[in-house]
Amino acid sequence: MKRTGRPIAFALLGILALLAFRTPGLTDNTASAEKKKTVLEHADTVQGGETPESSGKVEPFRSATGSVVFVQGDMTLRCDHAVEFPDGDRINLEGNIHIRSKKLEIYGDKGVYYPGEEAGEVVGNVRGLIIKDSLIARSNRSVFNQKKDELWLYDNAIAWQRGRQLSGDIIRVHTKEVNGNSQVDEVQVHGSAFFASRDSLSTGKPQYNQMSGDHMVVTIDDASHLTGVTLTSKARSLYRIYDDQDQPSGVNFTSGDVMRMFFKEGKLSRIRTTGNSLGKQYPNRMKEDKGIDLPGFRWREQEIPTFK
Repeated sequence: MKRTGRPIAFALLGILALLAFRTPGLTDNTASAEKKKTVLEHADTVQGGETPESSGKVEPFRSATGSVVFVQGDMTLRCDHAVEFPDGDRINLEGNIHIRSKKLEIYGDKGVYYPGEEAGEVVGNVRGLIIKDSLIARSNRSVFNQKKDELWLYDNAIAWQRGRQLSGDIIRVHTKEVNGNSQVDEVQVHGSAFFASRDSLSTGKPQYNQMSGDHMVVTIDDASHLTGVTLTSKARSLYRIYDDQDQPSGVNFTSGDVMRMFFKEGKLSRIRTTGNSLGKQYPNRMKEDKGIDLPGFRWREQEIPTFK
């Protein structure tokens, strides 16, 4: 009897331990959730255990599989499989990742989230959306930080917003709160920066104003109008020009080492170029000629991802 009692006792302890992971409201789970401010709301299967680190220290973890849902404040994380490391303050995410808050929405294949920092990284077919400002982006990797109001896009990064398209090696999107909503106020592009916007005054075939350079900084006002664009290194611009009656008068090309473009109510008001400045104007009859487009221009509207 003594030999059979010990296995039964250990089995009962194992069942109680599993229930502690699955049952909400228990003291240890509640304390842990309060500490991390992250709650596992749903999973088809939950398991717990410990894993050794490279330092030899043992780290506890909780594994969740099947329609996994974590919640932290207004942030909701969904995926097929997740491993939470409470001591390490991180959650590894895998399969059909969907992260959403009142500020942004991100989809991807694999990632990690750091509850204490309200930040994370997503890789593999990344699609992102700044919800209230209609900025849509895609890349192969993304890093976001709710506290810093930042979204970074890496590797074949591209973003669209209100008839504007930005692409480059790395894109940093910064937002601020306007009337309770998150709104883009600055975008930086590092490496192979290219900006294109649909010309709203042109008729007939769509025409696009274009800017390119090694680096670019775009500023946007509270009404989502451009206020300025700064291009550094191999700066180029191609802009449709109109007279006081909004009649087309040609296409302006400008290049230089550094270029600053100033906008008033979203319309180009002046350009200032320094270093190896060059400017010329194409006649209005060439406004639809694709031969005057800046090198590398390609309108990629067909790549804009959709969101459920």
